Amino acid sequence: MSRRRALQAAALTTAAVGFGPAAADAASPARRPFRIDTHHHAVPPEMREWAVEHGLLPPKGGPRWGQWSLSETLDTMERARIAIGVASAPVPSMAFRDRSLAVSGTRIINEDLANLVRDHPTRFGFFAYLPLLHIDVALREAAYALDVLKADGVLLMTNDGSRYLGDRAFDPLFAELDRRRAVIFTHPGPLPGGAAGVPGMEDWIADFMLDTTRAAFNLVASGTMDRHPRISVILSHAGGFLPYIGGRIEHAGRTGRGPSPAAFRRAVRRFYYDTAAPPSPYATPTLLAAAGAGRLLYGTDWAQTTAADVMHTTRGLERDPALNDRMRHAIYQGNALRLMPALAGRLARRGRGRT
Repeated sequence: MSRRRALQAAALTTAAVGFGPAAADAASPARRPFRIDTHHHAVPPEMREWAVEHGLLPPKGGPRWGQWSLSETLDTMERARIAIGVASAPVPSMAFRDRSLAVSGTRIINEDLANLVRDHPTRFGFFAYLPLLHIDVALREAAYALDVLKADGVLLMTNDGSRYLGDRAFDPLFAELDRRRAVIFTHPGPLPGGAAGVPGMEDWIADFMLDTTRAAFNLVASGTMDRHPRISVILSHAGGFLPYIGGRIEHAGRTGRGPSPAAFRRAVRRFYYDTAAPPSPYATPTLLAAAGAGRLLYGTDWAQTTAADVMHTTRGLERDPALNDRMRHAIYQGNALRLMPALAGRLARRGRGRT
């Protein structure tokens, strides 16, 4: 048995024995945390200090995610019974136009997230940030983060300010990630070209969803997904619009204006989708029909969302009539443990009362 298969077997055992089905209310204090949050942002102190120093965050105030605190995070995780948050820092690609800033900033982000995991090994994992505008830096940082820092995967923004992830310029990076069988968490950002938004509608409401959809479509249409069969790609926010416009994409393929319907169907069942949209109750039936419960991952978008939002989203999943207990258990932790089996060790240590 290979090491990866052994880890996967251990993960499934942990999921089945240690943490059981998740039908009880999300706020119940009677049972230990068991959910794995794969869409979980963190800005530890050194990262925040660097961001303020370089004008990426204001000294006071600013976006909610930039005011992250460990104590509030741990309290929210306990309330929502989140055992592990796989932390990430989705810095817009254009913030790293300058090469020297990309080198220093990427290293600070990844080492600070790794330190968070080191200090709280049963509560956090992390996705390492890779700067798309500097492929050589991204390749070097991928090796360091995965080999030395032991990241659970990598974070790629959906675009670099002008190009989406399927662009051939990113082929060397995808080839290396494919060689490593890496997990890739994608996160949207501003639409390329500085596209004007809709007055009164913040970009995260719809533009982020469109950005994810564009990136996923581009990954399929470019052949990137087929050329790199060993990567695992997580689409944020339940895949944007992708699963819900599948018929339109297949129509484009049949008329020679998009990827073949077969390529699209392969990809839509191969992508993973987190629940940070949130999908419940509106989108769940379509997402389940398109991809199946085995490709869904619990995600909250903390700390961009509030603790109340985290609880609301979690209760929505608990009450969603399209889901049964088996599906919920897969979404809450089983799928994440298969995808990132090293998380099983952290769950096991937590189950034994270690920190």
